[in-house]
Amino acid sequence: MAELATIARPYAEALFKAVGADVASACEWLDPLAAVAANKQLLQFADSPKATPEQVLAVIAGTLKNKLPAMGENFLRTVIDNGRLAALPEIAHQFRELKNAKLGAFDATVYSAFEMDNVAVADLSGVLEKRFARKLNLHVQLQPDLIGGIRVVVGDEVLDTSIKARLQQMKAALTA
Repeated sequence: MAELATIARPYAEALFKAVGADVASACEWLDPLAAVAANKQLLQFADSPKATPEQVLAVIAGTLKNKLPAMGENFLRTVIDNGRLAALPEIAHQFRELKNAKLGAFDATVYSAFEMDNVAVADLSGVLEKRFARKLNLHVQLQPDLIGGIRVVVGDEVLDTSIKARLQQMKAALTA
């Protein structure tokens, strides 16, 4: 994994410098690219000696919901030409870290037992930013096995207020 991070770092830094103040719009096309590049079948196709870089580019561009901007297409072409498609998820991760460092924010994943509307996410964001004493970029993921409540992960910190966690605590207390 360290090798992949080492490979990805120059690409992430170069892209970060190239986009300048337009970091937010770059994330809009980089994150979907990273999700597509994580597909094992696509990586097998890209590694095939019969597949040309243009074919790989066309397949990736065809799977995206939105058309890539010129900068995104050029970046993807560079990654494909250099045989670094497998590093694209790590490139996106490091790019987000650079963006967050510039903005003074952190990514936070909120696992919720139920769907949350935008108002609830906004309210939760304010509470969590006070709790963690930093600006957070919330990403909500549905996890029904929590039964109720939420589980928040910010870096290596976890705040678990789910019913599942409380039941596990009760079980541990009763069996001790």
